[in-house]
Amino acid sequence: MNGFFKIPFPANEPVNEYAPGSKDRAALKSALSNARSRVEDIPMYINGAEIRTGNTFDIYPPHDRAHKIGFFHRGQKQHVEQAIEAALAAKESWETMPWEQRAAIFLKAAELLASPYRYEINAATMLAQSKNAYQAEIDAACEMIDFLRFNVHYMAEIYSEQPTANSKGIWNRLEYRPLEGFVFALTPFNFTAIAGNLPTSAAMMGNVVVWKPADTQIYSANVLMKVFKEAGLPDGVINLVYVSGPDAGDVIFNHPEFAGIHFTGSTGVFRQIWNTVGQNIAKYKSYPRIVGETGGKDFILAHNSADVDVLVAAIVRGAFEFQGQKCSAASRVYIPQSIWPAVKEKLLKEMATLKVGPTEDFSNFVNAVIDEKAFDKISSYIDQAKKDGVEVLWGGTYDKSKGFFIQPTILMAPRPDYTTMCEEIFGPVLTIWVYADSEWPAIFKTVDQTGEYALTGAVIGQDRHEIAKATHALRNAAGNFYINDKPTGAVVGQQPFGGARGSGTNDKAGSKVNLLRWVNQRTIKETFVPPKDYRYSFLSEE
Repeated sequence: MNGFFKIPFPANEPVNEYAPGSKDRAALKSALSNARSRVEDIPMYINGAEIRTGNTFDIYPPHDRAHKIGFFHRGQKQHVEQAIEAALAAKESWETMPWEQRAAIFLKAAELLASPYRYEINAATMLAQSKNAYQAEIDAACEMIDFLRFNVHYMAEIYSEQPTANSKGIWNRLEYRPLEGFVFALTPFNFTAIAGNLPTSAAMMGNVVVWKPADTQIYSANVLMKVFKEAGLPDGVINLVYVSGPDAGDVIFNHPEFAGIHFTGSTGVFRQIWNTVGQNIAKYKSYPRIVGETGGKDFILAHNSADVDVLVAAIVRGAFEFQGQKCSAASRVYIPQSIWPAVKEKLLKEMATLKVGPTEDFSNFVNAVIDEKAFDKISSYIDQAKKDGVEVLWGGTYDKSKGFFIQPTILMAPRPDYTTMCEEIFGPVLTIWVYADSEWPAIFKTVDQTGEYALTGAVIGQDRHEIAKATHALRNAAGNFYINDKPTGAVVGQQPFGGARGSGTNDKAGSKVNLLRWVNQRTIKETFVPPKDYRYSFLSEE
C-alpha cells in the first residue's frame, strides 16, 4: 500500500500536422462533421450532476453565424452557492486521497485527450472558438495534455522537497496541504488548454474548485469536463458553472471560505477582482491566493543585422495566428530603416498568400474573431486609424455578414506612441514603427516604456553583442522573451508562461512555481528523546 512513487517522466505531446491524405486529417474532418450535425445540450456540472435551468443561450461558430451547434444553460447565484457547497463537501475526501491516486486521475485524463478525445476536443475548439486545425491541435490537445502530465511531475517534485538538515535525534519534514477553502477558476475563451489548466492545476494539489469559463468557451469546456469525469475525478472536486461575472463575484468574493483565484483574462477585470478581494479581506478565513495572467502588448524588435526572412515569418505567425487573439500575439513591431524596404517587399508578398475563412477549410490561415463585441472593438481601431490618416499597409477591411471576419491588417505608426502601438486590441491588427538605425539602442527605452504590459517580446538579429544589449535592456518588458523567433507559442516544460506589470502576477503556468501557489506548507519537527529539564549547560556554576 505504501511506497515512494515515481511519476512517468513527462514528454511533450507530439503535434499532428494534419497533412493532406493523413489519417489524422480524415479523423478530424469526421469529428468536425459529427459536431456540425447535431445541436449539443450543455449543462452545468455541480457535484457531478448535470444541471439544466431552461434559461438557454445558443452557440454558433464565430465563422458561421447561421449554423447552431449547441446551447448552454445559464445559472444564477444559487448555482454558485450550490457549487461552493458541493466543493466544500468534497474537500475532506479529496485532500486526504493518497496523492498518487490523484495523480493517476489526471494522467488518465491526459491519455484520454491524446487518443479517444483528441479529435473531439480539437473539433470543438475549431468550431466554437474558430481556430484552424493546427492552432487547435497545439492548444486543445497538445498543451492540455502537457499541462496534465508535467503538472503531475511537478506535484511529485514538490512533495519530495524536504529539509536536508536534521539535528541529532530530530526528524524535520515538510507537509504540503491544499488551501483552506475553495479555489475559483475564471478562464478565458482563447485557449482551451488554459481553461482546462486553471481548475486542474489547483485540484491536482488537493484543492476543490468552482470553475467559470467564458461563455464563448463553454462548448469545448463541456468536452473537457466529460474527460475529467471519465478519468475518475470525484464529484464535487471541480464544479462547472455558467453564470454572469457579477453573479459569480457577488457570491464568491463574499464567502469566508474563498481561498484563491486562478485567473486568465483582461487586466481591467483582474484589477477589479484584486480590489474587491482587498476590500473584503477581513471576511476570509485566510489571505486568498491571487494568481492571474492578463493582457499584453507584445513586441518584435528587429536589429539591422536581422535575417529578413526570419523577421517576416515571425511577424506573420506572431501577429496573425488565431487572428491575434493571444495574450502573447505580436501587435507592435520596430524595424530599422536600412532593412525596411526589403522587409516590406517580403512582408507584402507573404500577406498576399494568407487565406481568410472558416476553420473547416484547412487552407485558411486566418479565421473569425470570437464574437460581435470583439469584432466591433477591433474594427473601431481600424476605423479610427483611417480617420487619423494612418497608412494602412495591408488589409483594413472587415465583414460580419456570415462570420466575424477581419482581414489581417498592418498599420504604419505615425509616431511610436500612436494608439495602436500602446493599447491591447486582441485581434489581427499589427502596427509597425520604422526607426532610424542610429536610434539603436535608444529604441530600447521606447519599447520598454510603451504601454503598461510586460508579457512577451522578441528581438531578431544576428549581431550577438546587440542581442545581448537588448536582452538586458528589456529584462522587465517581457516575462517570456524570444531571440530570433516569434513571441508566441510557449510550450509547457520548455517555456513557463507569464508576465509582470499589467500582464499579471508572473506565476508561470506550466511550472512548479504555479503549483506551489495552491498549497500551504506545514513544518513538522519531531524530537525522539526530548529534554526533561529546562536548564542549559551555561547556567551551571564554575
